[in-house]
Amino acid sequence: MDTLQDRIFQALADVKDPEIPDVSLIEMGMVHRVLVNDHDVTVQLMPTFVGCPALELIKKQTMDRLQQIDKKNRIHVEFVFDPPWTSDRITPDGHQKLKQFGIAPPQKSLQQLPSCPYCNQEDGEILNLFGPTACRAIYYCRGCKQPFEGMKVV
Repeated sequence: MDTLQDRIFQALADVKDPEIPDVSLIEMGMVHRVLVNDHDVTVQLMPTFVGCPALELIKKQTMDRLQQIDKKNRIHVEFVFDPPWTSDRITPDGHQKLKQFGIAPPQKSLQQLPSCPYCNQEDGEILNLFGPTACRAIYYCRGCKQPFEGMKVV
């Protein structure tokens, strides 16, 4: 028998990162805690970047999805910054989906360059530390000659 908390986590797996729509909040490791008390459900999310411009959209999508499965409780979505999100929270499925989307998953250290998501070669170089979002950088693969994005190690 599924509990409300189980159904909430299943629903959160349907909420996608607006900037990377193949990856869910669960897979990105953004769900910190789900609290169910009396007539309130509170979902605490950890933003991948404090200044992320997609936070309000993430909050709205989360609220909308949870209201579909629970119409009797008040739903609250809040962002927590302590503890901070780190890239090691990304699940193995999240790593695979990032790669399939064309974004190299984060490596274990800042010194290690990511392998190319297109050809898997590790012979690349960093072109720009500042990609389209603050949590990504731009790399160049010397193997297949393609530029690609990579998640930064945080």
